[in-house]
Amino acid sequence: MIYFDNSATTAIFPQALDAYVKTSQRIIGNPSSLHELGTQAQRLLQQARKQIADLLAVEASEIFFTSGGTEGDNWVVKGTALAKKEFGNHLIISGVEHPAVTKAAMQLTELGFEVSVAPVNEQGFVRVDQLAALIRPETILVSIMGVNNEIGAIQPIQAISTLLENYPTIHFHVDAVQAIGKVAHAIWLTSRVDFATFSAHKFHGPRGVGFIYWRQGRKLSNLLNGGGQEGGFRSSTENVPGIVAMSKALRLYMEKIAERPAHTKVIRSYLKEALSSYEGVTIFSGETDFAPHILCFGLKGIRGEVMVHAFEEKQIYLSTTSACSSRKKLDSSTLHAMNVPHEKATTAVRISLDEANTIAEAEQFMVVFNHLYKKFAKIG
Repeated sequence: MIYFDNSATTAIFPQALDAYVKTSQRIIGNPSSLHELGTQAQRLLQQARKQIADLLAVEASEIFFTSGGTEGDNWVVKGTALAKKEFGNHLIISGVEHPAVTKAAMQLTELGFEVSVAPVNEQGFVRVDQLAALIRPETILVSIMGVNNEIGAIQPIQAISTLLENYPTIHFHVDAVQAIGKVAHAIWLTSRVDFATFSAHKFHGPRGVGFIYWRQGRKLSNLLNGGGQEGGFRSSTENVPGIVAMSKALRLYMEKIAERPAHTKVIRSYLKEALSSYEGVTIFSGETDFAPHILCFGLKGIRGEVMVHAFEEKQIYLSTTSACSSRKKLDSSTLHAMNVPHEKATTAVRISLDEANTIAEAEQFMVVFNHLYKKFAKIG
């Protein structure tokens, strides 16, 4: 089996799984309980919070646990709207955001909020000058992802941060789900970023758990109300085993942050060069300012889902451009925002790599691709 779908989800680290199992078995108390078993759970929770904060070089009080990236995005977008509605009703997102941001923002329009969409250029990068032109006195949030999940474009977070220095009351949110551990922190977690969202299963942690970075001094309304967990801001009994496993996975993942990008970039470059030699292949991912683990391409006349299933028959697993959209057979929102023609956008598939992948796997991928290319040519 060759697994080239790491941007959809990663295999959990054995050490993280072990931490999950042991915590589940040994720490049975609710961290909100006053007795010793609850204190044990609370102690582990705070240790995990501090470890994650230290890895990001932020304060432990700025880390809040969630169920994953989708909840985090919804919390920041909707929580900002509710917390700052007396100051304004205008939000700015980009045209290449994850549906968790896009749909959360669009839902707010039903409540009287206004949403502007910052355009991207033909390579998928947000046009900072045009984003600047969208800012109004009533703007309360700018939400831009750090690394695009479909083509791998590293968004100009630093330039947007510089722009927003002139607008200190606007919340700046970065969806960092695809950025952490693959792209240096300084590129997407600047001092101007107020909120960032993360999901454990993107860095070999368990599914169904994540966290947000919430800069001190910023306002955010509750998304979940109840027992007052997470300082009263996110009610729900904390998933202690999942959180402990997540912090373990992130520590292990960050240990290889120096070597992982170089490793995946070699494989990505090999695949990009090999695929580019075929007539009819379009490479949608660029080179400069693109993440080293994502490569998006398409073959003329072959829909993305057809290509995915053809590779699956050979036990090679990739996806159409977003796992969240592929089962619904939705076309790539990113490619359409880049003004890629519809007939090309529907061909797009995504390879996403991690440190476990090898050049040998890439070579085998190309053997299979060559076979499929000839097969599709005969059919065509």
